[in-house]
Amino acid sequence: MRTSVTNGLSHKEQEVYDLLDPQRLPHHIAIIMDGNGRWAKRRHLPRIAGHKRGVEAVRGTVETASRVGIPWLTLYAFSVENWKRRPKTEVSFLMRLLVTYLKRELSTFNDNNIRLEYIGRRLELPDEVQETMQWAQDATAKNTGTVLTLALNYGARSELADAFNSIVDAAAKNGGLEHLRKQLIDEETIGKHLYTSHLPDPDLVIRTSGEMRLSNFLLWQLAYSEIYVTETLWPDFSGKHLLEAIADFQKRERRFGGLAEHSA
Repeated sequence: MRTSVTNGLSHKEQEVYDLLDPQRLPHHIAIIMDGNGRWAKRRHLPRIAGHKRGVEAVRGTVETASRVGIPWLTLYAFSVENWKRRPKTEVSFLMRLLVTYLKRELSTFNDNNIRLEYIGRRLELPDEVQETMQWAQDATAKNTGTVLTLALNYGARSELADAFNSIVDAAAKNGGLEHLRKQLIDEETIGKHLYTSHLPDPDLVIRTSGEMRLSNFLLWQLAYSEIYVTETLWPDFSGKHLLEAIADFQKRERRFGGLAEHSA
């Protein structure tokens, strides 16, 4: 067991980290943040209280990921379905909360050398939200540590539809659709037109609140990702929980459709 202290980790986080193999950390972790509403309901609080507390969980999780050297972290923050299935007042609050979060956390991003990216249909978001997103992205563009990607107005089926339309548009500008008919559309071609073309596929996807579903999140990219589900509601999730998920990940043998190493 290692006894050296990783800069910035709490005592409880360090205890879990000491059990990990730092050479086998996942390169890319994606998280489906779920349970804000239930967290608030259990405390007889309005749903917005759960969202506010959820922002605190984001801060702790992002900082811990950065401190232990996770290269890529992607958080499912707002889905395309949220527009239709959430009250307008709640959606408006979430947009304001996002703007506040980005403004407040910019110093944290820079202090931790975190670079901010986004995936999703950002052009459909309110103008003020888009402007703040771009401002925060530009302000962290030179950072070289963890890449934090926020999935905003994101849906995996929408992403695939956008990718196919992008392929058609590209073909129309390069030899026309007849050229597309003669060209094989393979996995590599599709991957180049996804929102995540600049990211590796996640090694580990974490879902909070105990739900056993992917909720239209990175359906293409999660083909061989390890899935970890915790009963912990998102507002209660912490850096320690993140490290526990990594510990579980390191117990698994990833085969990508092949045989285990000990198999003949």
